[in-house]
Amino acid sequence: MTRVAIVEDQTAVREMLVEILRGHPRFEIVGESGDGHEAERMVEDTRPDLLILDARLPGLNGTELLRRVLRHQPGLRVIVFSGFENPVLIREMLQAGAHGFIEKTAGLKELIRGLETIADGGTYFGPVASQWIRTVVANPDNPTDSPDFLTAREREILKLIADGYSTKAIADKLSVSTKTVDNHRTNLMSKLNLHNVAAITRYAVQTGLVDPHGPVGAS
Repeated sequence: MTRVAIVEDQTAVREMLVEILRGHPRFEIVGESGDGHEAERMVEDTRPDLLILDARLPGLNGTELLRRVLRHQPGLRVIVFSGFENPVLIREMLQAGAHGFIEKTAGLKELIRGLETIADGGTYFGPVASQWIRTVVANPDNPTDSPDFLTAREREILKLIADGYSTKAIADKLSVSTKTVDNHRTNLMSKLNLHNVAAITRYAVQTGLVDPHGPVGAS
């Protein structure tokens, strides 16, 4: 039996996955959670073989949760099952160590195939993720055909902007000048083709960088 843990913040989706996998002869459900921080403790306690992970979670976003659990359990197999199909999110999840990415629009049969493949040691991607990977492979040097990605500092500043921090508050928090923050802000907005704070916030929520119900930062 493959021991499976499910991290999904939508209760109905999580309960549906539990019921479906309980009827599968290969999988045993050992834990479930809808919160990022709670999920980190759950994975540590249950030590699953395979993790089904949503990208957008309250408490701790899916990308950071993935990095943390793989740091302690490097042999854990992980498949991302997400309602968001943003290329940056796919890239970040793969960089964090995911073995597969299936968009929720692909359906449950696709997910089951992905789970079986990843449990056997392979990788698996849904139709949208597969198309993105084919595009990047076919056009590795063409920025118009592959998404631009942010530096670690740009992601950090993007998250703080979306959390409600002003330029001065970000500069104070990161111990840099306001001019440096403005430069990073300009660069990331250009890369992502975003033109205001509202658009940055929507992007950060969609890609799981911030909790949409989290606290608002300093102004």
